[in-house]
Amino acid sequence: MKYISLLITADFTIPISMETSTYSFILCFIIFLFLKSYLQGTNKRYPPSPGLCLPIIGHLYLFRKPLYRTLAKFSDKYGPIVYMRFGFRPVILVSSPSAAEECFTKHDIAFANRPKLLAGKYLGYNYTTISWASYGSHWRNLRRIASLKLLSSNSLQISHSIRTDEVKSLICQCCRRCNGGEYHSLEMKSAFFQLTLNVMMRMVAGKRYYGEDIADLEEAKRFQQIVAESFQLTGVTNIGDFIPVLNYVGVSRLEKKLVILQKKRDKFLQDLIEQHRQKQRDSTSEHRSKTMVDVLLSLQGTEPEYYTDEIIRGLMHIMLTAGSDTSSGTMEWGLSLLLNNPEALAKARTEIDNRIGQSRLIEESDLANLPYLQCIINETLRMYPATPLLPPHESSEDCTVGGYHVPRGTMLLVNVWAIQNDPRLWAEPEQFKPERFQNVQGERDGFMWLPFGAGRRGCAGEGLAYRVVGLALGSLVQCFEWKRPSEEMIDISVGTGLTMHKVQPLLAKCRPRPTMLALLSQL
Repeated sequence: MKYISLLITADFTIPISMETSTYSFILCFIIFLFLKSYLQGTNKRYPPSPGLCLPIIGHLYLFRKPLYRTLAKFSDKYGPIVYMRFGFRPVILVSSPSAAEECFTKHDIAFANRPKLLAGKYLGYNYTTISWASYGSHWRNLRRIASLKLLSSNSLQISHSIRTDEVKSLICQCCRRCNGGEYHSLEMKSAFFQLTLNVMMRMVAGKRYYGEDIADLEEAKRFQQIVAESFQLTGVTNIGDFIPVLNYVGVSRLEKKLVILQKKRDKFLQDLIEQHRQKQRDSTSEHRSKTMVDVLLSLQGTEPEYYTDEIIRGLMHIMLTAGSDTSSGTMEWGLSLLLNNPEALAKARTEIDNRIGQSRLIEESDLANLPYLQCIINETLRMYPATPLLPPHESSEDCTVGGYHVPRGTMLLVNVWAIQNDPRLWAEPEQFKPERFQNVQGERDGFMWLPFGAGRRGCAGEGLAYRVVGLALGSLVQCFEWKRPSEEMIDISVGTGLTMHKVQPLLAKCRPRPTMLALLSQL
């Protein structure tokens, strides 16, 4: 104790330079910030995670195809909000209406961004199209153009004759194959796909590239090739999006293929733009065509610095890809379910006969007066949503969902299929019951049913999708008698990929209804 007292009371100093003192202070400050960040992180409550998170790959080793079913199993085991890592990317998985509602209402702005994925770089014009752009003034302007100029009720009414023509073309195609009024087998997957692409292409640029009456066969072949390559590449997962180092070691050649596809697509779309420019120069009539390209070129005339050709090409591309595969798939699923449930098919036909009759074809204006047909479409979208996982969102700031902390930069996945097929929310969800949507507007509009997403980034093309699908399905039910190719039920196995499509293309037998022969002969 004596020596300790001497040390305390002794007058001695240790020479410390000013430079050493500054470095020590900086070091201590850095350590303090690190400890503060670490302690704050440990106090935050994160959602539960499935299994062990491995270095570098995270939870990717747990995934099996189809992804939405694997993720649904995670939610069943760990809860409606699950935290994972896709390689280096943090991900929050949401599989309940309440959590989805919180994300798309309370935190809608926070989750309004898109993650930077390779597809968005090349197919989304470096993340500048409406599907890939980050939330901000540019995206809001694109959304305004789509909602008010291209897909508004008034715009869709102007283009209704296009959809009517293409559905009539499909009906005539079916009639020609039914020789002598006998049942004939038809492959409906390609028929629906060509219908939707012709509808979209005529709305966008005034041209059709499938079936008969094709003005330019060579141009049609170019378009068909680009479409085939586009859907092939968009269904491929790029592992480099989650483990970036793999982008530099050549694990995948996807990027090179996307570059080649982008050049082909840009050249094709630019040629269409130039054709419309030339037509506008040559036309002296005040009543010019009003395709989407014409509308966008007129906007370019008033604001050329913003409505560049690249912006126009981006909007054209989104219109052609976002509305074709999804709508045609819904029609194929809908007819498959009706063939497996003939009582629902009969009920739909009775409704059409009672409300429309057999002296004229269904028109778009009739769809609002066919509630059971609407129920069939809604039930089809419930059981087989075109995108079982909504396009991913990304948080722009820290937030709390369901009491759990979600860090900034976290990718949000909403498992629509899991919500819409949850037996705790839907009675016998595996059964096709269109009646469940009768007089139940809350379920139709609530977060139990999300095939078109919700919030700011919900699908702007919902109105168009209902018109195309409703008119096509309703017309086929009105004009033809349908049955399965055999006594066996239609195979409803689901394929892999980002969209929900049938493994086996739909093959169905049909013949014109005797009571509709007189009308069909006039088409």
